[in-house]
Amino acid sequence: MTKKKNEAWEWLKAIVIAVLLAGGIRYFVFAPIIVDGLSMMPTLHDHDRMIVNKLSYKIGDPKRFDIIVFHAEEGKDYIKRVIGLPGDRIEYKNDTLYVNGKAYKEPYLDKYKKQVIDGPLTEPFTLEEITGKETVPEGHLFVMGDNRRFSKDSRHIGFIPMDKVVGKTNIVYWPLSDIRIVQ
Repeated sequence: MTKKKNEAWEWLKAIVIAVLLAGGIRYFVFAPIIVDGLSMMPTLHDHDRMIVNKLSYKIGDPKRFDIIVFHAEEGKDYIKRVIGLPGDRIEYKNDTLYVNGKAYKEPYLDKYKKQVIDGPLTEPFTLEEITGKETVPEGHLFVMGDNRRFSKDSRHIGFIPMDKVVGKTNIVYWPLSDIRIVQ
């Protein structure tokens, strides 16, 4: 009887430790997220399942063009691409991104730009026109969805405070036929 009790106790301890480890990893390190909507098309599709690296910005800083997850004002998490970092001046003209006066290529948009026949994919704007600020404030990011015509992003909701950023994401793990690393 004691041997069975010991074995049951060992199994119970192993299960509790496994659950605590899994919960800790999910809460502090990695978390799943489901893409909801078309704002990141063609890079991400509605209902893609991704892994969010929650440690990425605790040990490093965001980089331009990272895909991030952040808490939005509506109580939802959004997935968008980092376009502007603190201190950056952002401008779009002739469907080209300019950061601090320098033109940047956005290869992830090439496919979409070729499909658009009725004007630019990204309407022209300057940061000051849409936010009233010349540069991205310290501790904030300027983000946009890849589906520029149908994305609710910093052009509409303003700058994203770094303390609202959940983490970086670039691994699609579901559906199985679409497993990939996105850039």
